[in-house]
Amino acid sequence: MADGTGTPPPGSGMPQRPAQDERSVSELVFDVAEKSSSLVREEIELAKTEISEKVGKILRGSVVGIAAGVFAFLALILVMEGIAWLLAEEVFDGNAWPGFFVEAAAFLLIAAAAGFIAYRSVQAGAPPVPEQAIEEARLTRETLESGAKAGKE
Repeated sequence: MADGTGTPPPGSGMPQRPAQDERSVSELVFDVAEKSSSLVREEIELAKTEISEKVGKILRGSVVGIAAGVFAFLALILVMEGIAWLLAEEVFDGNAWPGFFVEAAAFLLIAAAAGFIAYRSVQAGAPPVPEQAIEEARLTRETLESGAKAGKE
């Protein structure tokens, strides 16, 4: 590159390429095809990575939600049984059935809140669309189209 032509000096260890204006049309077409296929492969890899990340988040959220629900259910069985009997003794003059209905209503409220939280967590990761890859492909297409238009002028 010491000679100002853009080609490295002989013996510099760098591969010598002909200047852009000296390359044949077939070499240019081959170069464009090679770079295009490389770009498509990279876009596909980006899309795969994005989808696997989002699916992983959805699965983690689902598993944690299920585990939390199971353990909360097991603990609440004992707590709610005790509260139902406490209500029967203190509030309903020894009748147990009203206490259990009060508890059932509380369970339904808790289940509704948990269901809403689970719904929002799943919606945050769904649908697993590779947004970055789609945006990058759109930008690439626009760049190629503008380059083609400039080449025709």
